[in-house]
Amino acid sequence: MNPLGEHDYEPMPGLPGALPEGEFIRWQGRPEWLDLAISALHVRKIAIYFAALLALRVGLEIQAGTGMASIAQSTLMLGALALVALGLLTLLAWLMARASLYTITNRRIVIRGGVALPISVNLPFNKVISADFRLRRKGFGDLPVTLEKGTQASWIILWPHVRPWHLGRVQPMLRAVANAEKAAQVLGDALAEDLQQSNVVELPVRVRSKDKMPVVTAGSGAR
Repeated sequence: MNPLGEHDYEPMPGLPGALPEGEFIRWQGRPEWLDLAISALHVRKIAIYFAALLALRVGLEIQAGTGMASIAQSTLMLGALALVALGLLTLLAWLMARASLYTITNRRIVIRGGVALPISVNLPFNKVISADFRLRRKGFGDLPVTLEKGTQASWIILWPHVRPWHLGRVQPMLRAVANAEKAAQVLGDALAEDLQQSNVVELPVRVRSKDKMPVVTAGSGAR
């Protein structure tokens, strides 16, 4: 049973319904909460901002001749507010990670997420134009996918499972995935096999790594 309870209705974990005949799961994973907090909620950048703000405040008060007791009191108050803000963001990242599950089958990608409002988004391979792979620290990474033009996808509904700053043409993304290279390989193989089974002659789409990882042949365009 899901400890959060939002997805107890699922007939299979991460899927909105039972798999049809001939479809099977190739890979499942979820965001890693700490990497999600850093990459999506920017807790590291916010912590640096608060640290710089505290240092500036202390420097200005010393320059103004403020007493050390007063400086310590104001610094503690601001520091407490910073810790509360960072704590709430970290908690949100943990809740998001626990509520999320990514699934790659032999026919589609399924993104399940939502803390307050559960969502499940199906991305059939015949709507996927390309998939990219970005590797970060300790094997964690992101796998954004480009969809066929005209395919509807809401940035607001998908966030944080979406590529940043791509508001015009939304790119759903498997985010903060552990052992991301393996996930990229699975996705590339699944897309390639789907393309081969469709008997469509076209240039292969590729899962590209921004960190010079080996290029993986992927699968489909609009078919």
